[in-house]
Amino acid sequence: MTQFELPPSPSARPGRHSVIWLVAAAGLTVLLWRFPWGNYLLYPFTLLATWFHEMGHGLMALLLGGEFHRLEIYPDGSGLAIHSGELFLGRVGRALVAAAGPMGPPIAGALFILTSRRCSTARLGLVFLGSLLLLSTLLWVRSPFGLLFLPAMGLGILAVARWAASWLQSFALQFLGVQACVSTYHQLDYLFMDAAVIDGRLILSDSSQIAQNLFLPYWFWGGVMAVFSLVLLITSLQLAFRD
Repeated sequence: MTQFELPPSPSARPGRHSVIWLVAAAGLTVLLWRFPWGNYLLYPFTLLATWFHEMGHGLMALLLGGEFHRLEIYPDGSGLAIHSGELFLGRVGRALVAAAGPMGPPIAGALFILTSRRCSTARLGLVFLGSLLLLSTLLWVRSPFGLLFLPAMGLGILAVARWAASWLQSFALQFLGVQACVSTYHQLDYLFMDAAVIDGRLILSDSSQIAQNLFLPYWFWGGVMAVFSLVLLITSLQLAFRD
């Protein structure tokens, strides 16, 4: 004996409308970057992506036996992570620290998208992010602008975790995750630069530092990181919203 069941209607599929809105938000974000006023609208997310980037450098240095001295964020959206010390794995370790910066935002974004699948874990994700922003300010942030912006962002995210409705908490974490993933393409040219000027100083780009410590030209590593960022976004959305 067999039993025939009707497939669920599209409206009954969990997350269907959310993923459409998120993909639309990602596309709109890329479009807004084309206009000066769009960059102003997205300014807080640009700074948050910079924080992910610099924290990636610093935390990877700590994991590999180095010292994370300070994190600086500047009003133009750039930043620096100052670290020192001998690293495990030598040249490979230095390459990993360099790669952890550009890959910090998409990795964090993918994790937030996956965490948002359930309301309970979405709230925990917001609490973790807001708390980490505040903790990093106490431990590493030393630039005046960073000392103003990061605590405000952290408190705002904690307020959403505390008082917002469950659906809004999930969507907020998903939106932050998507913004972090697509931030790679905001400064896509940086991945294909040999060097960049940060706070008035000419500094080797992350792609160039990877190339110096490993092999192949810097533009190859820039391309790898750009592709991997897109793969992380697509895969995390597929996993978070699959039926």
